[in-house]
Amino acid sequence: MKSFLSLLLCSMFFLVGCSEETINTSITQNDEDVLSKRVCFTYEVLQQQLQQDPSLAIRMQQIEDFTERFTKDKSPASLRLLGDTLEIPIIVNVLYKTTVQNISSAQIQSQITALNNDFEALNTDYNLTPSVFQSLRAGNTKIRFVLDGIIRKSTTKTGWSADNSMKSTAKGGISPSSPTTKLNIWICNLSGGILGYAQFPGGSSTTDGVVIDDNAFGTTGTVQAPFNKGRTATHEVGHWMNLRHIWGDANCGSDLVSDTPNHNSENYGCPIYPHYSTCSGKPVEMTMNYMDYSDDACMYMFTSGQKTRMRAIFASGGPRYSFGQ
Repeated sequence: MKSFLSLLLCSMFFLVGCSEETINTSITQNDEDVLSKRVCFTYEVLQQQLQQDPSLAIRMQQIEDFTERFTKDKSPASLRLLGDTLEIPIIVNVLYKTTVQNISSAQIQSQITALNNDFEALNTDYNLTPSVFQSLRAGNTKIRFVLDGIIRKSTTKTGWSADNSMKSTAKGGISPSSPTTKLNIWICNLSGGILGYAQFPGGSSTTDGVVIDDNAFGTTGTVQAPFNKGRTATHEVGHWMNLRHIWGDANCGSDLVSDTPNHNSENYGCPIYPHYSTCSGKPVEMTMNYMDYSDDACMYMFTSGQKTRMRAIFASGGPRYSFGQ
């Protein structure tokens, strides 16, 4: 397994080869792009943030060190934390130009329900998990989500780029509400065919949260197949809780979780099982994991290792400890 430092060095190499202008060019296409395959921009946004704030790398390494200690900790307090249910209040910020983009409260609530089903393993497709992976499933992560509020704002902006402008009132968006105790989610018309992106723990509280395209949020209303089961939010909230893409954003890379198999790269659509990796050992890829790029209908599980990694950030000393207080 690669260390976080190795991943960071890869990230810095990426920055040398890609200017911010190059990154932005790929995300400012027409506002009504067809959402045909999953495009998460979390990794690319992280590269920009690392470039703009070198101290972020230090904070993220400290978080990784803490996460590793928590993962190895078998004390009663640590085990009790994994068993306690943690409730996360959510503020949904809706930015709209058209009436259709001003999604309904019912659509928003359908997403909260989908998140709870996925994180508590109440989703009906959970039982489709192949036998080879059943012993690795997280089951109930003991993380629940509660809708705390909805903020709506009419704008003249046709489409939003992944530059965090939607998170700033001064830039025409909506600044986050209580970001150290509430998960802010921005719903808007994302440009460039991007479904969403999230901020990893360690970033600035002024931009903390998750952004999702209005056609990929929830399970009813304006959602469009194949992203109509609320799994874009499940994927992005996973990032917000410090989960990496399952392929580690590199060929046969590491997601820093011990019980997920190495993937060659991302998988799209609904891969036929078993889909073998050509990485060391040629493992069967866990294409149904929420942190892959499969369609909503074909992703339906976290692993126990991913659960522990997510819960670590809420432990005492963790970067999101304030959410549990």
